Amino acid sequence: MNNIPLIPVLLLGAVLFCLGILAVITKRHAIVVLMGIELIFNAANLNLVAFNRHQPDLMQGQVFSVFVMVIAAAESAVALAIILKVYSYFKTVNLDQIRHETDV
Repeated sequence: MNNIPLIPVLLLGAVLFCLGILAVITKRHAIVVLMGIELIFNAANLNLVAFNRHQPDLMQGQVFSVFVMVIAAAESAVALAIILKVYSYFKTVNLDQIRHETDV
């Protein structure tokens, strides 16, 4: 049952985290930035579950993972509501255009 070694799973989590950071830093579309943040949360969840698989007596990894998923879902709902309001006001979700319109 515990056939997958810990290091490859942690490396996958690191790759997901880096891709999420890259999306947040380089992309200017608000929805893509939110997707990058979700990748970061999923990388953290993957690491928590991986560590829990190597300490099966402790359920802390799975419990923390569930808390992170609940918080991420609530955060996504709030962020999407903010994006909808920004779109209704500025008629765009491009972060560069929103910044330039508020500077003028």
